[in-house]
Amino acid sequence: MNYLCTMNFTILHKDDKTNARRGVITTDHGEIQTPIFMPVGTCGTVKGVHTYEIKNEINAQIILGNTYHLYLRPGIEIINKAGGLHKFNGWDRPILTDSGGFQVFSMADCRKLTADGAIFRSHIDGSKHIFTPERVVDIQRNIGADIMMAFDECTPYPCEYKYAAKSLKLTNSWLSRGWKHFNETEGLYGYKQAFFPIVQGSTYEDLRVESAKYVADIGAEGNAIGGLSVGEPTQQMYDMIEIVNEHLPQDKPRYLMGVGTPINILEGIARGIDMFDCVMPTRNARNGMLFTMEGTMNMRNEKWKDDFSPLDENGTTIVDSFYSKAYLRHLVIAGEMLAAQIASIHNLGFYLHLVDLARQHIAEGTFSEWKNMMIEKLGRRL
Repeated sequence: MNYLCTMNFTILHKDDKTNARRGVITTDHGEIQTPIFMPVGTCGTVKGVHTYEIKNEINAQIILGNTYHLYLRPGIEIINKAGGLHKFNGWDRPILTDSGGFQVFSMADCRKLTADGAIFRSHIDGSKHIFTPERVVDIQRNIGADIMMAFDECTPYPCEYKYAAKSLKLTNSWLSRGWKHFNETEGLYGYKQAFFPIVQGSTYEDLRVESAKYVADIGAEGNAIGGLSVGEPTQQMYDMIEIVNEHLPQDKPRYLMGVGTPINILEGIARGIDMFDCVMPTRNARNGMLFTMEGTMNMRNEKWKDDFSPLDENGTTIVDSFYSKAYLRHLVIAGEMLAAQIASIHNLGFYLHLVDLARQHIAEGTFSEWKNMMIEKLGRRL
């Protein structure tokens, strides 16, 4: 592969009635059409789905890895010896890595925060480790992600104002250090890497504005919004997105971390978000829940027992026409591993198809009407 460029973002179309926009992110591992959904591959794999299927059946343009999990297992030395995560897992398209902040800070009983970083114990063997902003950059250099995230603290919900303000001060300090170290180091595998700061501030408008302005001033190639979809009311999440996006640069991609349902994604797109990720498609799949353009299906329900129609007549993957609803229900009830594989491929295909349709409607100038119609459908239980 010929590596010539760093990350660029070009806006191709804007919707007249909302803040939705269609664009393209260019990385050394290929282009990413936005708005985009990114399948989560926490440990270097999207659960239950082969890399070949992610690329050729689901046609994902970018996947995620997680710094915390990959650092602990298989370890950075192994990934480095392989030539980076792309070589290790056979994925030759873009990769984004979460910094591990969410994982570290979700372990409140076995971690300690200091001005220097976060001291924590492994959930695997209890061993002691420390993540600093600089160390997290170095780990992501070894992983080789095309887009790496700044190390931050993800505040819980609910969160008192005093704690949220203190947390934001720490996050901003870590961001400055991480950004400095990123610019003082280089990638290890012959291609460029980008660095995204993360907006925090819980559900407090003034803190979110302060954070968004601080992040915007960094001047990175893209920006993320974190600390949402952690238990706050949905409308509050939407309000925070609107507030933050008033201050983030228009000409940089915006990534809403860990969100969410299909309806959340359409509402996020309408508010100017370009990138999404969530474990919901595969996690729900493992529980027998399928997303479709007409609503959600619980494959454990008796109604599918003798329904031999295709899994999804409007689906976009090979499993949608190859397997019947009755057969998938049988696999789910029997606890067969194939059930999770089929359902995961379907759900990921649905998510990627949904954002593809969003891109089409933005380009055609019909996004607002289409979004409102789809939200009514997506809320149904079939």
